[in-house]
Amino acid sequence: MDTPEHEDPKSVNAVVDRRGFLRVAGALGVAASAGGLEGILAAGRAPAYAQGTTLHMLRWNDFVPASDTELKTKLIPEVEKALGAKITVETINANDLQARITAAIQSKAGPDIIMTQHNWQHLYEGEAGPADVSDVAEKIGKAQGGFYTQSRDVAVSGGKFIAVPWSIVGLQLAYRKSWFEEVGYSKFPETWEQYRDAGKKLKAKGRPIGQTMGHTFGDAPAFSYPYLWSWGGKEVEKDGKKVVLNAKETIESVKFMVAFWKDAHDEGGLAWDDTNNNRAFLSGTICSTLNGASIYIESLRKPDQYKTEKGAQMKTDILHAPLPKGPAGQFAYHVPFSHMVMKYSKSQKAAKDFLLWLGTKANYEKWFLSQKGFSVGSTRDWEKHPIWKEDPVMLPYQKAALLGRAPGYAGPANAKAAEVQTKYITTDMYAKAIQGMAPEEAVKWAHGELLKIYG
Repeated sequence: MDTPEHEDPKSVNAVVDRRGFLRVAGALGVAASAGGLEGILAAGRAPAYAQGTTLHMLRWNDFVPASDTELKTKLIPEVEKALGAKITVETINANDLQARITAAIQSKAGPDIIMTQHNWQHLYEGEAGPADVSDVAEKIGKAQGGFYTQSRDVAVSGGKFIAVPWSIVGLQLAYRKSWFEEVGYSKFPETWEQYRDAGKKLKAKGRPIGQTMGHTFGDAPAFSYPYLWSWGGKEVEKDGKKVVLNAKETIESVKFMVAFWKDAHDEGGLAWDDTNNNRAFLSGTICSTLNGASIYIESLRKPDQYKTEKGAQMKTDILHAPLPKGPAGQFAYHVPFSHMVMKYSKSQKAAKDFLLWLGTKANYEKWFLSQKGFSVGSTRDWEKHPIWKEDPVMLPYQKAALLGRAPGYAGPANAKAAEVQTKYITTDMYAKAIQGMAPEEAVKWAHGELLKIYG
């Protein structure tokens, strides 16, 4: 996932004619109130607010630059006109979001709306944390086929939505089709043993697997969690209390990973972030990597820049596949994104109406199309979108979220699970063993860290 350059946030201050909105609302049988959430869904427009209302939204730098452009220069001016408010969208590196969230909560001041990933929102519950946004989330979910289990699990606490699900970045293995065929795999390896075999042969040719085991928000946990689950390992029992990481299944997974890494991987991946593997793949130095679709989308965007060693456009030699099966089955963890409305905000009502406007199908579709399949919707309806008929290379992402589990499995995706994920304990368990710690000791260390959190 290459980190794109972004223009400075832009917004346009345009105030809607309040009487005009009420006439539309009345004609549709909508309650004629400035804050009517029903009006947003029925009329496709938000209620007008007093001139001078402002909203500040903080999000990541999207790995699909066109989507930030779509949001800032097209959707935001539209919703400003509908809402009658000035809206500023600020984008920063995804790995910097948590520091900004913490600072905002501690000072009880900052962005009105903040994007989160994973189940982070559970970490910030409290006086200045995320507000109850159940009214917004439930309307979006009901109107669009229901949320994926993963999106709902990370956004709900105590039966209430503390964040509005936004999207899921599907994680699949991007791989060089011709290279795998050269070592005897006409279809992608189905098991970890087969993947290790293919990777070992390709590494011998100077074409290793590229995988991060570093402290980076997306690709590392999206690999280490499902890898653990595929061996039958888990952090806690279903009750979310009993820590069970130190088990035979976990130890076996670590032992296999140590050999797998040495045999088949680019060993520099221990220090990679979510951008290094993109650059390595597009430069032709790795054969496969777990990633969103940004590698392929970038190859489509610049077909003459990215070439194979034979001079062909690299886009013609990229395919996608899910992570292989382990002894306990095949699993995935796709990165869910949500938006929090902060309790310290003086414009919570406007913020909620803004998120409902963005989440309404006709508006969300514009952003969804700009993603070209990199992000899927948080609701099931987006599986049915015609976009999936346009490019068969993207089809593995269409229903990828159905295999997704949330961090903390088999327990709930609560604050304790979020703390474990944020501290990269599961990822570090594998990284420590790769770096030389005995597998049993690496698992024992990670189990002890979980006990400190779960008690």
